[in-house]
Amino acid sequence: MNGTKEDVIKYRLDRSLETFEEAKCLATAGKWNGCVNRLYYSSFYLLTALLLKNSIKAETHKGVKTQFHLHFVKTGIVSMSDGKFFSELFTLRQEEDYEDLINFDEKTVLPLMKEVEDFNKKIIELL
Repeated sequence: MNGTKEDVIKYRLDRSLETFEEAKCLATAGKWNGCVNRLYYSSFYLLTALLLKNSIKAETHKGVKTQFHLHFVKTGIVSMSDGKFFSELFTLRQEEDYEDLINFDEKTVLPLMKEVEDFNKKIIELL
């Protein structure tokens, strides 16, 4: 990790915002699978920043999800519904990346965009 802890947190926040903008572009183009991927990563980058801010180590995507639930959901800092939402987003990204014949559509993805935006705002507040 180059730079200070605060530099890395700011970088990850910026990456999250940029990635969410990429998701919007993909949605406009009707590229729903790519949009799901970018939505997930926009939240993932924020969670890695949150964990770093709190000196919590996670080395994998599953580790980020686990540590987020352990330190923020189970403690009540973040709601159970938000924890469940990130788990669902994690699963969708896994399906998009690793499963065959997965084709997300507008009806599925457009509501996710608003949910990710709301989720991300809550995590940004914690940062």
